[in-house]
Amino acid sequence: MAKKKIAVLTSGGDAPGMNAAVRAVVRSGIAKGMDVYGVYRGYNGLLNGDVEQMNLRSVSDIIGNGGTMLYTARSEEFKTLEGQKKAAAHCKELGISGVVVIGGDGSFAGARALTNAGVNCIGVPGTIDNDIACTEYTIGFDTAMNTAIGMIDKIRDTAQSHDRCSIVEVMGRRCGDIALQVGIACGATAILVPEIEYDVEKDVISRIVETQKTGKKHFIIVVAEGVGGVSDLAKYVEKRLGIEARATILGHVQRGGSPTLRDRVVASLMGHKAVDLLAEGKGNRVVAMNNGKIVDYDITEALDMPRIFDKNLYDIARTISI
Repeated sequence: MAKKKIAVLTSGGDAPGMNAAVRAVVRSGIAKGMDVYGVYRGYNGLLNGDVEQMNLRSVSDIIGNGGTMLYTARSEEFKTLEGQKKAAAHCKELGISGVVVIGGDGSFAGARALTNAGVNCIGVPGTIDNDIACTEYTIGFDTAMNTAIGMIDKIRDTAQSHDRCSIVEVMGRRCGDIALQVGIACGATAILVPEIEYDVEKDVISRIVETQKTGKKHFIIVVAEGVGGVSDLAKYVEKRLGIEARATILGHVQRGGSPTLRDRVVASLMGHKAVDLLAEGKGNRVVAMNNGKIVDYDITEALDMPRIFDKNLYDIARTISI
């Protein structure tokens, strides 16, 4: 009997822990007697035949590396029906019957399309924003938060030295999870997220004033990328309260760096689960974490799930931040 052949690719934005997931897919697949292929630069690699067979040593010593050894890219061609058929045809030419796709919602939509074109795909959630509704945790989230905390702790040193208000933008275009949890962890006076509409006087100025009454003279405001406007907010705070204010955008530094223990372990478990599903002949599934357990969902069901913001955690953050 011919060996079963599977492939793994990373798509969309890179996230720390993607390499750990790739490693788990390769080694779990080989342990099950499969041939495992690495696809370079996402769906573009399937379209261009940028595919290489992996062995146990191909993924040695990558578990602690940030980024993705398979590289990543966005593909406009793959969004078309013709592109999807072309990618599926290349898979069939190589004898690849299943693909593990590590990425976000857009990558999962591509995995669904490729499954419909005849190649079973399993999605693994890899994005620092933690913005995939079907899973309570995405690969890269913990590392990104720890990176942001390290940067904000340094910013606090200079804010304290100058009695300054520092307004820091962290990543999270549609999702405020990084801002919320980092804001709690660094003792931010105010946290602004895209899920909660804010009033600058009530949610920023009055909170700074209340904190000033307790004797505090320096302040940290954490703002999610999806809210934005940190430079204008800093100018407003300085003009309104007469205290020095500075804006800092942390940007893509949050995507890099060696993944934390949590990201390495969760990525490994999710990658292993994806191979199990392909070994069972399943496709059109997404691996997820639910109540701390690794589970899987139908891709369409997963993509249709509404994302629920943790309003209780947000309320707790407001209570303990003054």
